[in-house]
Amino acid sequence: MNLRKSMSVVAVAAAFGAVGVAPASAATSGKVTVRRDGPVRVVPFTVRDGGEALVRLTAAAPGVSWGRKGAESAVVAVDVDGKHVTDLVVPSATPTARSFALGSLKRGHHKLGLRFSASGSAPAARSVVLSRPVVGTPRADQAALRYAPVVVGRTLAALGDPYQNARTDTPLIGWHEELAAATPGHRVFEYSVVWSNEDGGTDTPALMARWGRSTDIEWVYRVEVDAKGERVPGSDVYQAANHQTLHFTGTYEGDHPLIQTCTSNNNMCDQVTKPAPLRFFLDTTQTRPADRAREVLMDRNAWTYPVMAQEMLRENKIENPSSPATPLVGDQRTYLYIEIKKQTGAARRPGSVPGVSVGVRLKGDPKTLYRSDHAVPSWSIERDVPAATTVELPAGTTLDDIASVEAIRQPIGVGDNGAPATVTAINRAFFLGADYLPQASALTWKGEVTLTADRPTAVLKG
Repeated sequence: MNLRKSMSVVAVAAAFGAVGVAPASAATSGKVTVRRDGPVRVVPFTVRDGGEALVRLTAAAPGVSWGRKGAESAVVAVDVDGKHVTDLVVPSATPTARSFALGSLKRGHHKLGLRFSASGSAPAARSVVLSRPVVGTPRADQAALRYAPVVVGRTLAALGDPYQNARTDTPLIGWHEELAAATPGHRVFEYSVVWSNEDGGTDTPALMARWGRSTDIEWVYRVEVDAKGERVPGSDVYQAANHQTLHFTGTYEGDHPLIQTCTSNNNMCDQVTKPAPLRFFLDTTQTRPADRAREVLMDRNAWTYPVMAQEMLRENKIENPSSPATPLVGDQRTYLYIEIKKQTGAARRPGSVPGVSVGVRLKGDPKTLYRSDHAVPSWSIERDVPAATTVELPAGTTLDDIASVEAIRQPIGVGDNGAPATVTAINRAFFLGADYLPQASALTWKGEVTLTADRPTAVLKG
């Protein structure tokens, strides 16, 4: 077994052991196989301390590949004590550590039901192997878990049947961030989701340049809680169509809002259509360090990168043969995935805001500058937070082949407002391996380089 996966399974089991939740069945220490046309598999467990519960396990679906039409995924419908709480979309035959929420559970004995969803699964899927399922109520994360949303699957008729999220734009992982509240003692929880792609919205070349991946990442729900941990009435909002922020007026399951992916670019609705058979109750205990880009959540859940790449291949969004000379998306293993930190200064005159792009020169060809924005001004990075981007390079390039990494000041529209842009860090840089998993990052930098209209480029690492 891959060392990274083996370590993650051990850590998961240890974490639940620490909070006093014990499985009550030998099945939880081994494997549970859920088969097409087979019975519901039931895993009894005991909750010693009631609260918001998670289940963590390793999932694999023999014969399944997210990159192959007709074999995209196997779906397991999950219930607790007979109530459907979430679905697990398994996109690979490779055992992968997964976790998801079960909602609030009382102290005592419960039953976890696992059923193969023939309607949602691809024709090639015949079974799912779930190893070491462990249920727990992690004390440290109860506040954030209490208000996590249930994301109902997309059912747009133009994009397929109600099970379309089992084949495209599937929710992969969730997390939360704690934001400052205006009222002392209050907290704001914001919940975000990573989808495997977006069928609408930003086109794929721009996603790679501006965001450093072809997944879609969106915040979905935000709520303020008071000093006692109770929801402040009327404070909860969600990200609606056209990226609007609207007050939530839908229904709750306990304290969990029901929201539905309802646009082709994965914005949300607070009214759920029917039928909507898929539910994604994601584990939102993970959070993002304040000084890192959102893509760090993908880095920490490395399995999301192969799913990202396989969807691009299956949907014929990859240039073949790929070439760094064109802006079309090439083989995603040829890109340098890089994260920078920068800050834009005050404007000095009317004109467009400058973004920052990343350039790479190679030892074997130092005259050629490969740019993250492919010289498309609007594809440079405008936002002043740690930001991820990618630079497409010739196939076979490694970190050892890089002669320099450069920062390029690029106004994004008409004119130039003269604002300086200061770059202070490269937080990580890596390639994807043959299996599309991120390789180790061995390229970082900290310093201070200020780009101006008169001096728009500088070497960060050389």
